[in-house]
Amino acid sequence: MDIIAKLTEEFGVKKVQIEQAVKLIDEGNTVPFIARYRKDVTGGLNDEQLRSIDERLRYLRGLEERKQEVLRSIEEQGKLTDELKAEIEKAEILQRVEDLYKPFKQKKTTRAGKAKVKGLEPLALIIYMQQTRSGDVFKVAEPFVNPEKEVETAEDAIQGACDIIAEMIADNADLISEVRDRYYKHGLIETEAVDSEEKTVYDMYYGKHEAICKIPNHRVLAVNRGEKEGKLKVKVSIDTDSILRLLEKDVIRHDSIFKPLLIETIEDAYKRLIAPSVEREMRNLLTERAETEAIKVFAGNTEKLLMVPPVRGKRIISIDPGFRTGCKLAVIDETGKLLAYTTIYPTEPKCDVAGTERTLKKIIDKYNIDVIVIGNGTASRETEEVVANFLKKNSYRIQYTIVNEGGASVYSASKLASEEYPDLDVTTRGAMSLGRRLQDPLAELVKIDPKHIGVGQYQHDMNQKNLSEALGAVVEDCVNRVGVDLNTASPSLLSYVAGISGSVAKNIVAYREENGKFTDRKQLLKVAKLGPKAYEQCAGFLRISDGKEVLDSTSVHPESYEVSRILMNKIGISESDIKGGVQVIDDKIKSAYPAKSQKESVRKMAEDIGIGEFTIKDIIAELRKPGRDPREDAPPVVFRNDVRSFEDLKEGMEMSGTVRNVVDFGAFVDIGVKNDGLVHVSQLSNKFVKHPMDVVSVGDTVKVRIIGIDKERGKVSLTMKL
Repeated sequence: MDIIAKLTEEFGVKKVQIEQAVKLIDEGNTVPFIARYRKDVTGGLNDEQLRSIDERLRYLRGLEERKQEVLRSIEEQGKLTDELKAEIEKAEILQRVEDLYKPFKQKKTTRAGKAKVKGLEPLALIIYMQQTRSGDVFKVAEPFVNPEKEVETAEDAIQGACDIIAEMIADNADLISEVRDRYYKHGLIETEAVDSEEKTVYDMYYGKHEAICKIPNHRVLAVNRGEKEGKLKVKVSIDTDSILRLLEKDVIRHDSIFKPLLIETIEDAYKRLIAPSVEREMRNLLTERAETEAIKVFAGNTEKLLMVPPVRGKRIISIDPGFRTGCKLAVIDETGKLLAYTTIYPTEPKCDVAGTERTLKKIIDKYNIDVIVIGNGTASRETEEVVANFLKKNSYRIQYTIVNEGGASVYSASKLASEEYPDLDVTTRGAMSLGRRLQDPLAELVKIDPKHIGVGQYQHDMNQKNLSEALGAVVEDCVNRVGVDLNTASPSLLSYVAGISGSVAKNIVAYREENGKFTDRKQLLKVAKLGPKAYEQCAGFLRISDGKEVLDSTSVHPESYEVSRILMNKIGISESDIKGGVQVIDDKIKSAYPAKSQKESVRKMAEDIGIGEFTIKDIIAELRKPGRDPREDAPPVVFRNDVRSFEDLKEGMEMSGTVRNVVDFGAFVDIGVKNDGLVHVSQLSNKFVKHPMDVVSVGDTVKVRIIGIDKERGKVSLTMKL
């Protein structure tokens, strides 16, 4: 297989783009580095495309390696024909290669294997090839009777031969492929209750069936979980007769004395060998498909959560809500430094609202608080109600907001948290982390394993290795897209920068502590274990705000400093101009390179300086706005100063809300009551929506209308069809 041609076809880009991307990947370059600093080489392939190319490249190379292993094994057995070799070489999926290899694979002891040892394979071929149209089947089998090999009668010989034929049918790659296809198109997933009297969250699946080709991914995961928990019986079903007719049509070529025997053998092959295998494959196929999609949703939600704009320059009261043990409260300054901490008891069982209000008033007056942050976990709404009423009663010009506290408890009890704050207890670390999530979500959330952030569906039921890899890639892309302040970043944040491992991240911090702030990117080369290749990968993503070199505060890579200086000289830009803002830069560019459009102006600059247009565009973008934070483009954090109760809600009411989670079947929207409302996928738009993520993202502010209220279960149904 020509892998480059295959990738070119699949990704719909130019062949040279794939060739260069593969070359850069093979040279050990990271995806963020290639996406940001090798655009002119790859033709502008972005990080998402590059990761997909890398993943597909690994699959296709693994496929080719497996083909060679299979060909070598079959050839060693002396059974490799030109036709079989061609079939294996043209296979495009691993399943096809394994199907073709199946007849030649070393098997455990089987009925067919035992029959072959007894010398019954020639008889099996006679029956299978249907060479005799008339006569007696038993007379055909008599020459193969051999008591020494435990073939006592003609019936024994025929039974052994049929066992061999059953395995031949089950090992027929083309035939099994047809059966698989029939199962996928016409098979059903059937679910029943293990105990029909028991009420469970899986009630909706009792006595249900759904087409394999149509069952939604989230239902596959729900059914799998119900089965795992012992609440559901799940099976794959299909019209057996249609499959048997399919097999008979392929195996029985004409009428012969062996036809009745072959019909029985086909049924045995199907029920004993084919059906159990194909049914497992269907379940695995659905699970793999569902997990792949769920991981994509989880990754997309995580990216949105990480890219929430930071709220800088605010003094914060951060509250981690709770019932029995109270609400942990932390006070942090504009830099995230802990100023004070305590515990308040506004909720059950103490309900000390008066004491809570006294504490809040004292802290607000003493520390000049700007914002109150409340975690969205247990007791969140009850705490929010007390805070909102307090603010309203005292006429404070302070707003509050709800933050996702997923993973806060995991972080606060981690080794990393104990190293960062050894003198603080677990609960205080957790409350402090919530406040810092508002100040800089990305910097704080990188301290937590992404799968614990909890913005997805069934994340604990899927392949954890695949989930971790996907989410790790998302965090890496987000960190490098935003960039990192070299003089303030934690080891956790630095470890996600392209080319920097966990140990090197710690070495960077150790160097900073020993030698003071970095004043030049080149100092990175003095850090232990950070060599030239790592420097090449990471340097452009690390910022120094007040260093010796003004370009160190931008995402311009050191390798482009020289051309940046040439460009600045040709345009007439000084360092003070860079600090002066966008308009100054734009005016000077127009003067130096007059053109009808920005595109033409960029082309002229690229030709004049002798560098690629992508690089020129990126340099100009940085000169116009050094160190620009891409998170500025995301929807701002929604602040509140009032709260609603569930009783306030009425059908038809319209309101604004914040998307907290997006799943296959819809989006959960925070509308200020205890439970988030659900906008089902069918209610997201007047147009058909293939997937909710095509319409909404975590963190979006949306307008919704209430279309259903379930007071008993505390559920609210919403629509965005306003």
